[in-house]
Amino acid sequence: MHTLAVICVYLAIVVHISAQEGLIPWTQQRLFHKPSTLTADSLKDVLAHTDLTRMWQTDLTPLLVTRYPGSAGSLAVQKHIKSTLSGLTAGWDVSEDSFRAQTPYGQMPFTNIIATLNPSAKRRLVLACHFDSKYFAPQWHGREFQGATDSAVPCAMMLELARALDQELKTLKDSNQDLTLQLLFLDGEEALFQWTDTDSLYGSRHLAQKMEQSPHPPGATNSNQLHAIDLFVLLDLIGGPSPRFGNQFSNTARWLNRLQNIERRLHNLGQLEDHANEVQYFWPGLPVGPIQDDHIPFLQRGVRILHLIPTPFPSVWHTFDDNEQNLDRPTIQNLNKIMQVFVLEYLNM
Repeated sequence: MHTLAVICVYLAIVVHISAQEGLIPWTQQRLFHKPSTLTADSLKDVLAHTDLTRMWQTDLTPLLVTRYPGSAGSLAVQKHIKSTLSGLTAGWDVSEDSFRAQTPYGQMPFTNIIATLNPSAKRRLVLACHFDSKYFAPQWHGREFQGATDSAVPCAMMLELARALDQELKTLKDSNQDLTLQLLFLDGEEALFQWTDTDSLYGSRHLAQKMEQSPHPPGATNSNQLHAIDLFVLLDLIGGPSPRFGNQFSNTARWLNRLQNIERRLHNLGQLEDHANEVQYFWPGLPVGPIQDDHIPFLQRGVRILHLIPTPFPSVWHTFDDNEQNLDRPTIQNLNKIMQVFVLEYLNM
């Protein structure tokens, strides 16, 4: 074997052993994290728990309302998200990050919802979406913007994931491991008048700053809640037919590869509907330019990002056609399954 190859193998073994023995600081362990791989039988057992019809009726329908910040629809959606997660047996810790911010329409209220499976765990896999809908001025009254892909479906997918994996996540929490799952439902992603650095991303800007200022573990002097994030997975504009997710960040490309691998495995097991080819959704070789979204305030603070947003955007984006009628059920069900497997395997369940 070539000398350089021998050195590389040796270093890989040293890193693996060091991580297992706790020699690598917990804030760096995400760089060497290795997920598990479920067997075919385990995959089939797990995926039998997810139910698209249940998700549609229980979670998606309540979300398909006008829900710009401070609206009655927003308050109803917040209540639904909190009651759903609080009612699961896994025992989620559900909290709010409520604040007021200056907007083109004056001071307005915003509320982020943070659900953490095990707050005492040092490391967290984060799934995030925004629950607010785009605000349309009064001349559009009489037409309701549902924001189905933007982003009712991603929110419903996250709730269905928590429900479908409830028992597995309870087992994970009871095992008291140092790696857990956190769900972020962010408010105020949309510009209320016109997209600028100050009229957009209200919730994510506030929460990223708050997490940066919050010691983690409690009492720490040199680490905060942002250091706890292994990977920040942002779901947006999901629910239309034939989405293609490309690669925006080289330092998380391996996780996009992982999603492609899961898609291929589930296809070969016959677990995906209307899915003609092994790979249709996840394209690590597809370069994607910068996109302004809720990941930006976290990215700017050094958090590793996996941004799952289709390229190109759905044709119904920011139109009144972004509604329930234009959603693609098989695609949503397939992505539900892929994401649920990704989470289980990342958490080494």
